[in-house]
Amino acid sequence: MLINDKEYRTVWMEGCTVFMIDQNELPFEFSILEANGYQDTCHAISHMIVRGAGAIGATAGFAMAQAFLQAPVKGRKEFIAKARYEIESTRPTARNLFYAVERVYVAGEESVEKAVITAQDVADEDSRDSRNIGKHGSALIKDNFSICTHCNAGWLAFVDYGTALSPVYHAHNEGKKVFVYADETRPRGQGARLTAWELFQAGIPHVIIPDNATASLMAQGKINIMIVGADRIAANADVANKIGTLEKAIIAQTFNIPFYVAAPTSTIDMNCDSGADIPIEERGEEEVLYQKGIDKEGKIREILVCSPGSHALNPAFDITPSNLISGIITEKGIINADRAGIQSIYSQD
Repeated sequence: MLINDKEYRTVWMEGCTVFMIDQNELPFEFSILEANGYQDTCHAISHMIVRGAGAIGATAGFAMAQAFLQAPVKGRKEFIAKARYEIESTRPTARNLFYAVERVYVAGEESVEKAVITAQDVADEDSRDSRNIGKHGSALIKDNFSICTHCNAGWLAFVDYGTALSPVYHAHNEGKKVFVYADETRPRGQGARLTAWELFQAGIPHVIIPDNATASLMAQGKINIMIVGADRIAANADVANKIGTLEKAIIAQTFNIPFYVAAPTSTIDMNCDSGADIPIEERGEEEVLYQKGIDKEGKIREILVCSPGSHALNPAFDITPSNLISGIITEKGIINADRAGIQSIYSQD
């Protein structure tokens, strides 16, 4: 993605330092955070400075490589084991995190150099897979289509290109006229803050809509297709994604709107038989109770937007059953959202 005429990835590593776009500051400020050790990188993941399935995976891979680089000679094995536990504890739902950590950990047992190379491979593969998802998914988007998406599954959520937005970018680059309805995605507003910012940077026509406006727009025939991302896909094709995805899928089925999930195969967890086996992260209530924005004087402020004294429940994800999904767009092609479709991915290897 070009920002101020400079190409950026969401996250990258130089030496022992991990650099990442600070997504908590967007869209009001664009800044790069430096994480000088694996614990700093863990903090960035758990506090959503970097977020999104692929970006979390790449960042976790870099964190694991940092741990190998930092490990002392004495107590080295214990240090690395502790680091792995801390990294894997940052975001329990995101499958890509565990995929990346496992690959880098196994490589690091051979050598520190191999750990660093493997972490970079994970990031490069994420970018490549996202680009290929765009190529396959763009075939679903016809000229003058209006696409609805939920949360942010664009380039900010991955190393580059993204998943749910990658087909939109590809279709746009092919010369198709596209329009995007971006769900605001409470409570953190990733759609309103990140997806909208990305689309603006790319020059793609779009509008932010309240989360509860999607059904009305579908009823009016204003949405042609819905594409969302995924944080983990079970072996039966049930999908964990940002909270609110389930209700969008139900609404889409009601109005006969195609509902697609876009995700790389690294998001598939064959050890999860169904969505019932996917852990759902519970985040702090302050994300619901408080919102950050710019006041009339141009100052960034965080304010309480809910009833003082009330508490909030904040599940970060929900499970969309496979029978509500039209198909899954992967880097290898579009597959059926069922057990056979998932298995077909592995028969291609």
